[in-house]
Amino acid sequence: MMSAMVFTPTRGDAPPRFGPDVPTIPDIGTGLLDASVYTDPERFQRERTAVLAPSWQVICRSSELPNPGDFITWAGQGETIVLTRRRDGGVSGFHNVCQHRGARIVSEPSGCARRFSCRWHNWVYDLQGAVVGVPDREDFDPAALAGLAAPAVECAEWAGWVWAVLAGPGTAPPLLDWLGPEIVSDLGVYRMQDIRLADKLTWDVPVNWKVVVDAFNENYHAAHLHAKNTTPQDVKDGRFSTYFVFDRHAMMVIPYKGVLDRLRETLDHQGTAICHYTVFPTSVFNCNPTHIQLFRAVPLAVDRTRFETWELQYASDDQDYQDYVNEHWGRLQKVVAEDVEIWDEVAATRDSSAYRRNILNNRECKITAFHRTVQAILDQAGLDQAGLDQAGGRP
Repeated sequence: MMSAMVFTPTRGDAPPRFGPDVPTIPDIGTGLLDASVYTDPERFQRERTAVLAPSWQVICRSSELPNPGDFITWAGQGETIVLTRRRDGGVSGFHNVCQHRGARIVSEPSGCARRFSCRWHNWVYDLQGAVVGVPDREDFDPAALAGLAAPAVECAEWAGWVWAVLAGPGTAPPLLDWLGPEIVSDLGVYRMQDIRLADKLTWDVPVNWKVVVDAFNENYHAAHLHAKNTTPQDVKDGRFSTYFVFDRHAMMVIPYKGVLDRLRETLDHQGTAICHYTVFPTSVFNCNPTHIQLFRAVPLAVDRTRFETWELQYASDDQDYQDYVNEHWGRLQKVVAEDVEIWDEVAATRDSSAYRRNILNNRECKITAFHRTVQAILDQAGLDQAGLDQAGGRP
């Protein structure tokens, strides 16, 4: 039996996400998705610019930058950035691109530094990306060097994570506004700022990033793909899962592991059930009452994604707790490996003339809502670009 000293999330007086007055499925309906959504290289480039770059995304744990001068480098969706812990305790970020002739400034994955130097010509940058040293400065046009800096990345911290907007400051709303009150209050219950990173697994998978996000936006597949790790009772109880869409984000409550009766009695979804929180565009938090996984898609190309699984556990000396979460984490690794393996089967049909569309049921509503959001952003970006073109603006 686990000690009461181990933190357990609880709903408290927050809105119920399960119960007799809570709709099971939102009024989104079924969906159809053209195969080109996943396979079109031109569309992927538009997603990089219009969907991914202007969105808040998880980059790392705050604990990875504990002291002033600590830094990490991150690469994904065609970008490379540096995040640093400033002397005032905040986090700054900038694109890892030397403004002289385009070389990468920092090659190390992490470390601690006062300044950064590009190895090619020894241009020097401070912790916020400003150019503070140029050899033979007198040979350059002073106007070209005035106020020069690597383009900034907007950074913020919430729930023990460092988040970033790669398109830069002012592109997205403030982080808490972006997350919205439902995610902030519901996901915030888990106190991830007080949790430790126990493990992190990474795969390079041959599928579009949205295939990865889709995989964790439904539990329809669990009874089949995960049959070895899903009991018949889980399959039956899983039909009582509830689904929610919050603007661009979403969640679902899954009453696996024999908790359905207790969930009906307490209506405490966080303290009882598995809660999935999809934070647009690339993150899914799989929250068990005792530990949490972050499933993270990092787009690399139209048909290539870095898939990350982060295992988070509450700090505790309780041996029963440690034994339980480590045993469960071991089983979850097998489940996640099955997801990764099936993506090879998806990749095998990428160029097939017979792969034309995806057909989604009403319990795959989170997938439908997610793709509608992506498409709406792309459509608006196209309208905005058309307006610029008509006005004679630069593309």
